[in-house]
Amino acid sequence: MSLNNIQLQDFIVDELYRDTLLTSPDSVPARRPIPPAAPTAAPATPTTEKTTPATATLTATPPSATTATSSPAAPAPPPANPPVAAKPSPGASLGDIAAAMRKGTSTTAAQSTPATAAAAPPPAGAISRQPDATKTPDTTQPYKTLGNHRRKVTILVNAPGTPFLPDNQLNFLTKILEACRMNIGDVAIVNHAAAAVNITALRDQLQPSVVILFGLEPTTIRLPINFPVFKLQPYDQCTYLSASPLEQLVQNSDESKLLKSKLWVCLKTLFDV
Repeated sequence: MSLNNIQLQDFIVDELYRDTLLTSPDSVPARRPIPPAAPTAAPATPTTEKTTPATATLTATPPSATTATSSPAAPAPPPANPPVAAKPSPGASLGDIAAAMRKGTSTTAAQSTPATAAAAPPPAGAISRQPDATKTPDTTQPYKTLGNHRRKVTILVNAPGTPFLPDNQLNFLTKILEACRMNIGDVAIVNHAAAAVNITALRDQLQPSVVILFGLEPTTIRLPINFPVFKLQPYDQCTYLSASPLEQLVQNSDESKLLKSKLWVCLKTLFDV
């Protein structure tokens, strides 16, 4: 018996040959509509990126910087002192890298800026001042005087080797005072050779109204003015008279007589005798 003589039931044939049997258009069952396929996305254009070696310094873009365009920017010249960038740890975020970069830049700038020390003001005692010739010198003792200074007449002499005057010069001076109706009690004799006289200190101590200089220049006692001998010179509420040294006036020579006459003319005018 051949296979052609075997008749199979219709439903068996339908189940076995569901997809291969020819059926009428009316008997074709309705199929589910196949949804249209999603549009295939165009492949992204690969961009060429410059691969940075693992050991290269990473530079983070600060948040405030604008997004770079696709056109390459001109390379900036390297800084004079490039900051040392901190090497990011594995898994570090972009914010951590930027913070490390800013910290490294601040440290480098602080190291490169030299510390400027503030100039200390000089101490008050370091200021040197020129001594004023008219000011009172630092004397511990007042000038020694001979006489009571009743008439405020101060006589300055220069007699080395003696406290005030040798006897012959003191006798001559006493006679001159008697001619002017005065005595030693009316004057004060100060020896410049025993203690250098400063006119400011002398006036503070004695407050004279008349100062007679025998053998002393006005500048020797720190007077700010100069004037010739045998000439009355008023200055600063005091009258000054410069004369020849007493050692010349005590002599009996013609020159000494001439000097005595000049002195006497000045004394008569000064003391109204």
